[in-house]
Amino acid sequence: MTDGVTSIRPAGGRRYTTCGDLRRDHVGRTVTLKGWVHRRRDHGGLIFLDLRDRYGITQVVANPEHSPAAHTVAERIRAEYVLSVTGQVVARPEGTVNPSLSTGEIEVLADRIEILNPAKTPPFPIAEEADVDESLRLEFRYLDLRRARLQRNLLLRHQVVRFVRQYLEERDFVEIETPMLIKSTPEGARDYVVPSRLFPGQFYALPQSPQQLKQLLMVAGFDRYYQIARCMRDEDLRADRQPEFTQIDLEMSFVDVEDVIELVEGLYTELFERFASKPLLRKPFPRLTFSEAMLRYGSDKPDLRFGLEIADVTDAFRHTSFGVFRAVADDGGVIRGFAVPGFADAPRSQLDRLTEIARTFGAKGLVWLALHQEEGQLTARSPVAKFLRPDEIVRVAADLGAVPGDLLLLVADREQIASTVLGRLRLHVGRERRLIDERVHALCWVIDPPLFEWNAEENRWEAMHHPFTSPRDEDLALLESDTGRVRAKAYDLVADGYELGTGSIRIHRRDVQNRIFALMGYDDDEIERRFGHLLRAFEYGAPPHGGMAPGLDRTVMILAGESSLREVIAFPKNQRAQDLMLGAPSPLDEKQLRELHLRVVDSDEEALRMRD
Repeated sequence: MTDGVTSIRPAGGRRYTTCGDLRRDHVGRTVTLKGWVHRRRDHGGLIFLDLRDRYGITQVVANPEHSPAAHTVAERIRAEYVLSVTGQVVARPEGTVNPSLSTGEIEVLADRIEILNPAKTPPFPIAEEADVDESLRLEFRYLDLRRARLQRNLLLRHQVVRFVRQYLEERDFVEIETPMLIKSTPEGARDYVVPSRLFPGQFYALPQSPQQLKQLLMVAGFDRYYQIARCMRDEDLRADRQPEFTQIDLEMSFVDVEDVIELVEGLYTELFERFASKPLLRKPFPRLTFSEAMLRYGSDKPDLRFGLEIADVTDAFRHTSFGVFRAVADDGGVIRGFAVPGFADAPRSQLDRLTEIARTFGAKGLVWLALHQEEGQLTARSPVAKFLRPDEIVRVAADLGAVPGDLLLLVADREQIASTVLGRLRLHVGRERRLIDERVHALCWVIDPPLFEWNAEENRWEAMHHPFTSPRDEDLALLESDTGRVRAKAYDLVADGYELGTGSIRIHRRDVQNRIFALMGYDDDEIERRFGHLLRAFEYGAPPHGGMAPGLDRTVMILAGESSLREVIAFPKNQRAQDLMLGAPSPLDEKQLRELHLRVVDSDEEALRMRD
């Protein structure tokens, strides 16, 4: 107690009480509160101020009969003023208790009110969750962050990080920071680069991930590493992607796939059970191979909260007289589809719209069959029904698990196109028909993806994950002879249709890593220039190792029930990678450019140079 003022939390070093501290037990104490004016109400004598900080809201009463000086100050106060209020904790009168506030049984009768800082009228409401244009919110992000929802989200993020650290450290992991200025190496996206003042014409790269550095830490003998790692990638943005993001980066020595999955599944089971407002649909998490996920869900990040599973029905139409299906089957393509329960009576306009949507997803067309029962016979209403035999209708219905009253949606094309189109169409129909069970979270693993994918534009193989991923032992012999069939020792953690993180067992032998680089088209000089540091390390006793890097932002986004990463990051960029609050990116002045040995090239000058 100091000068008659009680601090409810003296252990925290404060000389004041937070706006979430006070309860009925504190009635009679004199306290000091500091915070922002959430709301002000003038009742023609009494002035009520709701004072807010990140801990809560406390009602303050300025009564002219009790303290004329405090009431005089309160008359000048407006929303978002910063105040210091000293007064006595009193019980609220009967009938005025506010059960929605933790402090709702008391109020503070003001003896003294000091305006620490006045405030202009904010450009949008702070005290309520009004619909505000996102550009305005990002421009005034420091005000947006005062609002209750974003405060909750950032506090949740803090709690998640604290829990992750405790979980990993209890399992002997060591937190080690890695550099932010590194060498540019291919990681799958464009690098952000930083020019060197001391070495003209040379550049650092900002890390897309600490991938090679954490592998080098395994060589160094730190067998269990983790880091809440900041990463940067210059790529096109969307709601669940930012140019700078945070990973729960971890790596382990002397492990295989099962060890990493067991650790991460344990972490995420506890995270969701502790911080999510909805239960997990299944424990342990289901495991799907990559090929199984693409067949059944048309996606390597399947949403398992609803059905509409896709199936291959090519065999049902292998000998059909319907020319489109027959041509695709004869040309090595596939016919796939899924059944929508109880949707056979959909109007033609709605089915035509589904067809147009499928075309926007990359399909040449969409075949729909509305199943009905007529005199004990299964029939189909469809523009192509006249080309289909009764036995084909029965067979495709059985293959898709459909019954009369269901709608079948079919796509015939190359396997990759058919899978992708149906996967996106499945999500569209699931959302539109409200089939997704929003009351649960569904996590799963997708394992054994291909090690490589073919880049037709550049006519070469590319690593599907990254070039340091180990092939499955039994597929190692196929590297050069049947590259497309080689599977990776890799695994993705998926939640509610979002990829939470990707991991793999890494290559730890120089000879295998050289074979991977050669398959990707790198010659010896380029391998040495780009990766010599890593390959040399492998020659000094690199242990078998693997790890994973779940996305912290995406994890918190799902736990918070948000649909955009921007809602769980303090200072995010917009979809054009701009910081509207700071005005970044922005030009440098001539002096800075000269020091970095750079110059700005005018677009007309560049066009003239390219023409010449």
